[in-house]
Amino acid sequence: MAMDAELIKELIQSGIENSTVTISDLRGDGDHYAAHVISSAFEGKSRIQQHQMVYDALQGKMGNDLHALAIQTSLPE
Repeated sequence: MAMDAELIKELIQSGIENSTVTISDLRGDGDHYAAHVISSAFEGKSRIQQHQMVYDALQGKMGNDLHALAIQTSLPE
């Protein structure tokens, strides 16, 4: 089942404060996305913890409604 890129963006932005989110559809099939998430909330967190924050923001949709998501996280410059 395909998931809308805008919904992915909204979920991440709602779940991670002060975040800027860019979503790219990698295959044009609505099923394989890449997310670049920038947030000061990542300060002091390991890369694994940052990615877990993104998964948590997706509210259980990863692996169900959302098939594949490549995640890149970073702090604001």
